[in-house]
Amino acid sequence: QVQLVESGGGLVQPGGSLRLSCAASGSIFSIYAMGWYRQAPGKQRELVAAIRRGGSKNYADSVKGRFTISRDNAKNTVYLQMNSLKPEDTAVYYCNADIQATPMSTPYGYWGQGTQVTVSS
Repeated sequence: QVQLVESGGGLVQPGGSLRLSCAASGSIFSIYAMGWYRQAPGKQRELVAAIRRGGSKNYADSVKGRFTISRDNAKNTVYLQMNSLKPEDTAVYYCNADIQATPMSTPYGYWGQGTQVTVSS
């Protein structure tokens, strides 16, 4: 069984920073792309940032220049450094990872439970 556990959310003032972490554990043979999504009330879940095993990254236009995604393959962990936060960044942030559990299995997309980020004065 594979689990993704997120941490680091909370309440922050506009202009502040937060760092989210997501650690994968359990039966893991290989992890391919890892990413962060977010969902605000009444809106669809959207991709915030993604990083491939080789290190290539992509970002939503709304967060470019403010957010940085990184990963530590030895720790099966992905991070999201969020700077210059705005009220419109308020959402539940979800971690996603494409994980191959065994050498004979196909990769499957797993989700974390979500962590709330609230940007407000």
